[in-house]
Amino acid sequence: MDFAFGPEDERFRTRARDWLDGHVADALAQLAGQSQSQSQPGAGHDGPPAPAPAPAPAHAYRAWERELGADGWIGLGWDRTHGTYGNRPATLTQQVVWAEEYARAGAPARLGHIGENLLAPTLLAYGDDTQRARFLPPIARGEELWCQGYSEPEAGSDLAGVRTRAVRDPGDGTYRVTGQKIWTSLAQEADWCFVLARTEDGSQRHHGLSFLLVPMDQPGRVEVRPIRQLTGDAEFNEVFFDGAVARAEHLVGGAGQGWRVAMGLLAVERGVSTLVQQIGFAQELDRIVRLALRTGAAADPVLRDRLVEQWAELKTMRWNALRTLGEASGPGAPSVAKLLWGGWHQRLGELAVRIRGAAAALGPERWTAERPYELDDAQRLFLFSRADTIYGGSDEIQRNIIAERVLNLPKESRG
Repeated sequence: MDFAFGPEDERFRTRARDWLDGHVADALAQLAGQSQSQSQPGAGHDGPPAPAPAPAPAHAYRAWERELGADGWIGLGWDRTHGTYGNRPATLTQQVVWAEEYARAGAPARLGHIGENLLAPTLLAYGDDTQRARFLPPIARGEELWCQGYSEPEAGSDLAGVRTRAVRDPGDGTYRVTGQKIWTSLAQEADWCFVLARTEDGSQRHHGLSFLLVPMDQPGRVEVRPIRQLTGDAEFNEVFFDGAVARAEHLVGGAGQGWRVAMGLLAVERGVSTLVQQIGFAQELDRIVRLALRTGAAADPVLRDRLVEQWAELKTMRWNALRTLGEASGPGAPSVAKLLWGGWHQRLGELAVRIRGAAAALGPERWTAERPYELDDAQRLFLFSRADTIYGGSDEIQRNIIAERVLNLPKESRG
């Protein structure tokens, strides 16, 4: 099987590389200056699976989003059936090319990926013309950021158990949203949140849910509380809705159709995007290999075998993703992909600290009252990747999906 990109893909690669070479250096220099001027870490990066050092303030990353949007690099390949929104046309393989070149250039972490890669395809598939015209252009311009309101304290991987309610106001027709969401990436910076909420009294499980677009700037009605993680960072958040207002025209897919819309979005989240994740994984693996060579750990035959295994497994995941690119995947394909990369990345974190040896127990800097929790890259990767088999749907849930929807085994009792 030929995994090579075609001539048009390579011409697209040249255009992408030229643009990045002309813009990334200045953007990184500005971000570095902003970061150095801060005495405390800024906002979290764009979320899993790539742990990163504390970045510059969010306004500096917003400027980079607007720069990308101004030249049409946000929303590559969006379905153009309903029109264009300021983005470039691109095939699936060209989207992969852009991601590869973006990683190669060491370009800044993205704040807009949730709106661009999750909400936008969902609106294109399930939204109406008015919703697409209102929300897609600001996403494509890099002007509005989004977060995802799915998981709750009692409904994480079991998403059908959500309890957040949205009650229709008989007067003005708006929805009043009340409840709690958790593990919400980017909530502290987001302008909007797409929320899965229960809109039918007495409904249970996946029935009676609706998909609502909720503005975050509602003092007293929307509260965001950062969650401090093992790494010391706080890119995840709790979000509390206390009668937050969502307009009736911002209900996507129809009342009571939220489960269908939410599942369509998750297919995007766990599908093609895994190929982009693997580019970051490859860079992390490369750094760990260089660390093993520099410290002499590569001379240990056990560690050397582990490094080779990680490399071979990553290559296999990439080839499988390329093979299925553009094909209609079955119901279990996203779950298989999540199981593969979640375990792989977690093992990579374990390998990183094993290569460091006893030195992995020590911080890279002397801790102070102002900065009490300094970690090096290997420590950060190890601690962050403990969550890889939990967020985005735990391994147990993914195995249930494969068993029930692919192998047609008896359903697990959920009484």
